[in-house]
Amino acid sequence: MISSLRPLLLSAALCLLPSVVSAKPEKILAPLADGFDYPVGKPNAVNYYKARGFWPGVHPGEDWNGKGGGNTDLGDPVYSIAHGVVVASADYKRGWGHCVIVRHAYRAADGKIRYVDSQYAHLNVRNVKLHQVIERGTKVGTIGTAHGKYLAHLHFEIRKNLRIGMNRSQFSRTYEHYYSPTPFIQKHRKLKSARRRHQIPVNTFAAYGSSKYPAAAKNLPSGKIPTVPDDKSRKLDPKLKKRIADNRSDAKEEEEFEGFWKRLKNRIKPGKPTEGGTE
Repeated sequence: MISSLRPLLLSAALCLLPSVVSAKPEKILAPLADGFDYPVGKPNAVNYYKARGFWPGVHPGEDWNGKGGGNTDLGDPVYSIAHGVVVASADYKRGWGHCVIVRHAYRAADGKIRYVDSQYAHLNVRNVKLHQVIERGTKVGTIGTAHGKYLAHLHFEIRKNLRIGMNRSQFSRTYEHYYSPTPFIQKHRKLKSARRRHQIPVNTFAAYGSSKYPAAAKNLPSGKIPTVPDDKSRKLDPKLKKRIADNRSDAKEEEEFEGFWKRLKNRIKPGKPTEGGTE
């Protein structure tokens, strides 16, 4: 009798598996960062330069180019700056192209565990998957053009706020939410990790174009959930409602700034790229 029921019991168990497997984890065990490197020309950005630095309120990251200029760096490898967990990996189109975000846990000088997200945007291809645990120097993708929108370069950010994800327009582009990447890397080149692993929070982003944040985002140690209402019963400013609906503001702002940058370069003499803001 029992042997005849075994196939039915096995079938029932298999039917339950998808619901278990599909459950989104809130934390993933990964090694603490033992240091931070540059995302190109690892570990010291050899043969690369910053075409544009961190500019608070305007450009919350850095644009890295190969020294050959133009599209000579198209397809060059891009590396994770430290050990961590992939918390986003997709083609977001609309000015972003392929994009990867990696979350890192590290022990700060005060002994406390802190987190940052590193974003690698405008990629040509991606080489890592969502929730993959990776090491410093892992190839996350290759330099791209955001599907032909720009000349080849890497747009690179380091974020304090673990809720930003791909909804950058909902957060101020300031030191409240971002680090200036180069000073952060220089300050954290070597860290003590003691080969320890740590439970890193994941699934803290709202869906692209939405302001509904998951439960995991409410318990993060730093940053704030933006006070952008997403309830249809509440009155929204028409412009804000449109931004939430299609999330085109990032691409539009990037395009407008690209135009400004080109006009500015035509009016001034070539010079050494600046480092941008500092912390």
